[in-house]
Amino acid sequence: VQLQASGGGLVQAGGSLRLSCVAHGFTLNFPAIGWFRQVPGKEREGVSCLSSLNDITYDSDSVKGRFTVFRDAAANTVYLQMDNLTPDDTAVYYCGAHLTHSGSYALCHNGPTDWGRGTLVTVSS
Repeated sequence: VQLQASGGGLVQAGGSLRLSCVAHGFTLNFPAIGWFRQVPGKEREGVSCLSSLNDITYDSDSVKGRFTVFRDAAANTVYLQMDNLTPDDTAVYYCGAHLTHSGSYALCHNGPTDWGRGTLVTVSS
């Protein structure tokens, strides 16, 4: 399984970015997949996760109302639309998938079985 994340960069506070994660080696129809972030010195946080079986999503309180996770099944890609960004959103963002369980809440809280390489998001004030 290969997960490839992209789309990070530098953005001003209040701006938007869209991250992409392409899945190679498995389809998005079965597992849960989502986005996580990590700041140096802090634990990795599950921010937005999606069940590929029923498209039920989970967003952490820190991003609720600002971030949206969604997928393009035909492109085997999951996206994270990030709006109204703040400097607190600065982190390395990773996509991760669970290959046997499909719960979005469980994925964000328990973590994935497979990780992709991260992409850095920097929000300036």
